[in-house]
Amino acid sequence: MIKTGQKTLEKTYNGIIIGAGHHGLILGSYLAKAGLDILLVERRLTYGGGLCTREMTLPGFYHNLHSINHFHISETPWFKDLELGNTVNYITPRYEFGQAHLDGTALVLGRDLEESLANIARFSRKDAETFREWNRKAEKITAEIFMAERYAEPLPQAEREALLNQTELGREFLAVANRQPLDMVGELFENEHVQLLFLFKVSLFGTWLTDTLSKTSPMGSLIRAFDLESGYQLCEGGSFNLARGLMESFIANGGHFQPQVNIDKIVIENGRATGIQLVDGRTVRARQFVASTLDVHQTFEKLVGRDQLPTAFLNKIDNFQYTPWSLFGLHHALNESPRFAAESFDPNINRTLKWSIGAETMEDLFAAHEDVKAGRVPQIVQFGSGPLSLLDPTQAPPGKHTTYSWHVMPLDPAIGDRSYETFKEEFSDRIEEVWRRYCPNMTKDNILGRYIYTGREYTQELVNMRGGDIFMGAFNAEQVMYDHFGYRSPIPNLYNAGSAGHPGGAISGGSGYITAGIIAEQLGIKPWWVPANAREALERHVSNAKTA
Repeated sequence: MIKTGQKTLEKTYNGIIIGAGHHGLILGSYLAKAGLDILLVERRLTYGGGLCTREMTLPGFYHNLHSINHFHISETPWFKDLELGNTVNYITPRYEFGQAHLDGTALVLGRDLEESLANIARFSRKDAETFREWNRKAEKITAEIFMAERYAEPLPQAEREALLNQTELGREFLAVANRQPLDMVGELFENEHVQLLFLFKVSLFGTWLTDTLSKTSPMGSLIRAFDLESGYQLCEGGSFNLARGLMESFIANGGHFQPQVNIDKIVIENGRATGIQLVDGRTVRARQFVASTLDVHQTFEKLVGRDQLPTAFLNKIDNFQYTPWSLFGLHHALNESPRFAAESFDPNINRTLKWSIGAETMEDLFAAHEDVKAGRVPQIVQFGSGPLSLLDPTQAPPGKHTTYSWHVMPLDPAIGDRSYETFKEEFSDRIEEVWRRYCPNMTKDNILGRYIYTGREYTQELVNMRGGDIFMGAFNAEQVMYDHFGYRSPIPNLYNAGSAGHPGGAISGGSGYITAGIIAEQLGIKPWWVPANAREALERHVSNAKTA
């Protein structure tokens, strides 16, 4: 039972967590199970943040408005520690990335190496050989380095590089990470279709170039894209089911949840965080810590105040970057799941988890990117999608289907004298036109309903997504890994547990999980779990290499 009500706010707690997204729920579950009296507060009536599944078109059609595909979630330490597999099911499709072309061909990458190589070889035997060579390295790097670092507090750059430089694989990983992913893709592959799908795989959702245009990629995005064993999954029944499972875990472990809490400020007394003050004047006390999962500026400028922060930390806040684009989301209720004209070339294209649709050439991709960068509505309609209900029938009524289109768009595009509502409908019509070029069955008769959800709407509901940034912090080389914003603040007892901390935005749970270990250590609590340790993982990698 979720404990809410006025009495919840009349107690003093060991710790208060601000924001009931997945980071807050994970952090709260770990610390509540460790025996702390934890209060989790949320501005909205609901919880889960971007884990949002709603019936927005017709009854029984479930649409994931924000987060859809979750990277390797069922294998994360927190999913296992909290035994979420007992109440939350993840689907791991055989085919993960697909790209159909107007010439009737299609390229599909799945979990099976040989099958994926055969698909690549239909476009370029040389590119298939390149993929095989790099896959061998990538699987080992992912297992021994990438995954271990993803759920551990990053080491300082010098220490990390000293350890990685002790092995041949580590040196190669560092060399690749110090290159621009876009340049390397151009060097490694000769076929343009292969290049396009690989860029889709390198980027977080495949619909933009931001992380492939960074000068370096310390998190190893290029290496990750060669890995087939780890990948994206689909939460059965909709993404909100992960939030539900996390909330059940939090409550079962003794946590207290209070929605509709409007915070005026984080209370700082004698230089330490001691609680929260609400807009109605009430104060809720925290004996040992306050942790915020909100975006950087809400937490430190709005709730703490610049006058209480040192100059060096203010500079850090002022230099923090957000992704300069938003998403234009179009969600469809369908009679029939999209069927590609290219299914005669490869029928598996219809059942691929993530589709890249609309860009036929690298020039198309760059043109769309430049339009968004300049604040224009893209002339080239290029979006990411997937066959949700075909892979998970629980997300639509029997025999019916859902899909979505995620298109990168400026938050405030140049639309002339048109109203924004008119623009939304017109651009959605353009997306449907592109759908029909690739999937002839995406006709008006097949579309039972559509729902348009853009940055203008979601920034009103999820104010964390500042400027339309769904990640709450840009995924560029300047603020990931050892350069991430950090979990600790200059104010004792105040922690950042949100997406600004490593490993960044999207559904990873990393920041909440890592912060739980940091707070437990700070409070002298012996953790009931085994926190991930980057140093130990890299030392183990070095030891394995020496004994191999």
